[in-house]
Amino acid sequence: MQDPNQNHLLAALLDAEFERLSPHLESLPLRLGDVLCESGDTLDYVYFPTTAIISLHYLLENGGSSEIAGVGNEGMLGVSLFMGGGSTPSRAVIQTGGHGYRLPVRILMEEFNRAGPVMRLFLRYTQALLTHMSQTAVCNRHHTVEQQLCRWLLLTLDRLGAGELTMTQELISNMLGVRREGVTEAAGRLQGRGHISYRRGHITVLDRAGLEGHVCECYGVVKKEFGRLLSDVRHHQPAGLSRRAA
Repeated sequence: MQDPNQNHLLAALLDAEFERLSPHLESLPLRLGDVLCESGDTLDYVYFPTTAIISLHYLLENGGSSEIAGVGNEGMLGVSLFMGGGSTPSRAVIQTGGHGYRLPVRILMEEFNRAGPVMRLFLRYTQALLTHMSQTAVCNRHHTVEQQLCRWLLLTLDRLGAGELTMTQELISNMLGVRREGVTEAAGRLQGRGHISYRRGHITVLDRAGLEGHVCECYGVVKKEFGRLLSDVRHHQPAGLSRRAA
């Protein structure tokens, strides 16, 4: 069963706010590889992943790309809309298949423009997302492929809560913006230490503590900032409470 409360932002809404939005929330599958928007597109919907992960990519003129941030059950796709941009310079593609909810932009903006709790919640999330983006840029410039891979794996684990990921090395190399050979070497070293097992597009994390021991500080910075800004999000709704799904 899909439940909007699986998304931490939707779960943080007060009952009155949720009741205004819930009739317009549409549950939908988000399949691996689906493109939700291209660079420069204007969104008709904002997306709230529950069990899927959305990857935001920046595309270069030469065809290259790299991930600038990921969006999972902690957030939403579409912050450019209420920041005044209208469109986004990034491409949004489903990194990990699952489910989520979408909401018409008009409904979101009506709620945001009330200048109440929804606006404050979404702006705090936007600040956390900007930290994620800036730290990703720093990491890609200054840290090794192995450290970047550890960061990416840990952030993915935090969103999914499961130890097994379906992900090819080619897709990871596109995410990190590095050569596939570099990912192969880094994954091989992690597998040799017993931290992960990699087989036919499936990565199983065997030793999370081992990954945390080799990751750079970027993972901790991002996690700390999300925790600081959204510390009340996960705990706003009482445990076990299930509001009406769309």
